[in-house]
Amino acid sequence: MKTSYEEMFRQALRIRLAEEKIAEIYPSDKIQSPVHLSIGQEPHTAALIAALADTDQLYTTYRSHAAYLAKGGDMPRMFAELYGKAAGVSKGKAGSMHLCWPETGLMGSSAIVAATLSHALGAAYAFQLRGRSEIVVSLTGDDSTEEGVFHECLNFAALKKLPLLFVIENNGLAIHSHLATRQAFSLEKLAGAYGIPYTLSKDGLDMPAVAGAAGRIAARVRAGGGPEVYEIRAYRYMQHVGVAQDFDKGYRDRAEYEAWRARDPLATDKTLIAKFKSELDREIAAAVDFAERSPFPSCDEVLKDVC
Repeated sequence: MKTSYEEMFRQALRIRLAEEKIAEIYPSDKIQSPVHLSIGQEPHTAALIAALADTDQLYTTYRSHAAYLAKGGDMPRMFAELYGKAAGVSKGKAGSMHLCWPETGLMGSSAIVAATLSHALGAAYAFQLRGRSEIVVSLTGDDSTEEGVFHECLNFAALKKLPLLFVIENNGLAIHSHLATRQAFSLEKLAGAYGIPYTLSKDGLDMPAVAGAAGRIAARVRAGGGPEVYEIRAYRYMQHVGVAQDFDKGYRDRAEYEAWRARDPLATDKTLIAKFKSELDREIAAAVDFAERSPFPSCDEVLKDVC
C-alpha cells in the first residue's frame, strides 16, 4: 500500500469536515447548488483513490465532493463553485453535481444517473488504443447498475478487455428505495455473465481492507487482465440530496445509522481526529473565505461554455 493509514484517515476526515461545513453554510442560501453529501462514505473513497496511480483517470457521480478532494481537486475553487462564483472550478456554472479536476485525473461527474459510465468506457478504449499504462475507474452508485448503459459498458469492456475498473459504492438506496425492491439480479452473477471478475468489500469503513483490495484489482487491470467489478458496501448518513438526516421519512431507522457510526473511525478515533482537525479546520476556513470574497461571474459570461 503506497499510502499509510494515517494519510488515508486525514484525507477522509478532510472530506467529512469540508462537507460538514457545507451543511452548516447551506441553510444561508449562499451555496447556489443542490448538494449530495458523502458523509459516511468518505473512508472508502479516500482508501480507493489512495490505491490508484496519480495519472489514472476517474469518472464519478453527482455525489462528487469526496472523489474530487481525494483525487487532488482544489478546495477553494470547489467552494467557489458551490457558491456560484467566477473563481469556481467551472466559473460557477457546474455546481456541486458536475465537479471535475482533469489536472489530477478527475475527468467528470454528472447529475444524471449512470451518465459517466460510457465516458469512462470511451477513455479506457482510448488508453488501450494508444498503449497507455494508466487505467480508468468508474465510481458509481448501486442504482447505476440498473441502467441499460451499465450492461452495455460491461459487455464492450469485456469484449475488448479494456483497462476499466467499475467501482460500485452500494449504500443500499436509490433516494428512498431499498435495493431489495429494485434489483432482481446479483451483481456478482451479472459481472460473471460477461466473464468479468468481481470483488466485494463488505465494510467501506475499513480503509486498509478497501485500499488493499483496490490495489490488487487495479494491478490486475493495469497488467492487461481486462475490466473488473469492485463492490463496496457503505452507508450514507444524510438524506439523498440536502443537509438533513431524514429519519422521519420512514425508509430507514436510526438504529442502522448508529450501528455504522459506532464503527466509523472518523467518529471514534479521537486521537487521530485531534491530530488533524485544527489544521484541516484552518484549510476549510480559508477555502470558504476565498469563496466568500470571490466575485460572481459577469453578465457576459452567462452563455459562454454552454452548449
